[in-house]
Amino acid sequence: MGGDFSPRNEVEGALEAIGMARVKVILVGMQEEIERELERLGAREENRIEVVGASQVINMHDEPVAALRQKRDSSIVKGFDLVRDGSASAFVSAGNTGAVMSGATLLLGRIPGISRPTIGSQFPRPEGGFTLVFDVGATVDSKAIHLREYALMGSIYAEQILGVERPTVGVLSVGEERSKGNELVFETARLLEQSGLNFIGNVEGRDVLKATADVIVCDGFVGNVMLKLAESMIPVLRGRLKQYAAKGLWHKVKAGIAATVLRESLKDFDYQEYGGVPLLGVRGVTIIGHGRSTPKAIRNMILKADEMVRKQVVRRITEALNAEPVAA
Repeated sequence: MGGDFSPRNEVEGALEAIGMARVKVILVGMQEEIERELERLGAREENRIEVVGASQVINMHDEPVAALRQKRDSSIVKGFDLVRDGSASAFVSAGNTGAVMSGATLLLGRIPGISRPTIGSQFPRPEGGFTLVFDVGATVDSKAIHLREYALMGSIYAEQILGVERPTVGVLSVGEERSKGNELVFETARLLEQSGLNFIGNVEGRDVLKATADVIVCDGFVGNVMLKLAESMIPVLRGRLKQYAAKGLWHKVKAGIAATVLRESLKDFDYQEYGGVPLLGVRGVTIIGHGRSTPKAIRNMILKADEMVRKQVVRRITEALNAEPVAA
């Protein structure tokens, strides 16, 4: 219920998801509003859609932890309760990001050995494929031990979801030389060199959109700024094309041709294609989406959650930590 266009987009996205995968979706929120949307779409009797009522909503302006305590009948709290008691396998939300992260940590709990959960995002490469960046906003004051945990979890995610064998790991810095960086970079590099992961050293900002490393780790403050910048690229290009087209008929024709090419070649930059970002390090699959998520984005969030459940990403992270405990 916390998204900008809820529950309309959530209901439409859920129906798209069940049309593409063998999943069941539990819609948690204001029951009458959700059922009104199902009625509008002619899907009230759909047997793979269940509605669980929640009388409260955590909105974008609520303080996350306080809201979780005060709004126990909110869609976010009740959704996590369903995962915790085994009634659901994953939680997907376009609501208050801080509340989702706090709810996952407090209500589901961290995986033993993980001190800070992380959210990651995928950045497309020129010749296909993706580079994963962790963290992109879960923790804005990360320590080196946290970045080591991100690298481990990110490597497992790359193996299981992207199919990358023995992913390479880099730490984001201001230069590829070992002598460049700050204390966080130096200490992270030292820990990663001892980790047994496929660590290749420092990487720079330009390497995020190249195939230099499969997984790049950084502080959440830096990662979130980088993610928001990348997400702004498509709207800027669209605006420039509209300005160019407005100059005359011939410009409009050329802009139309360019727009078609750009739409196809840059679609991997569109957040709707991947839907949302995974929160790794908690005892349950959790996907966090934009507040403005479209039905397509919601659908792809659900499909990503389904894939993470099927490939047992949480279990594999837990097993990896048991096999090789993270140093304190």
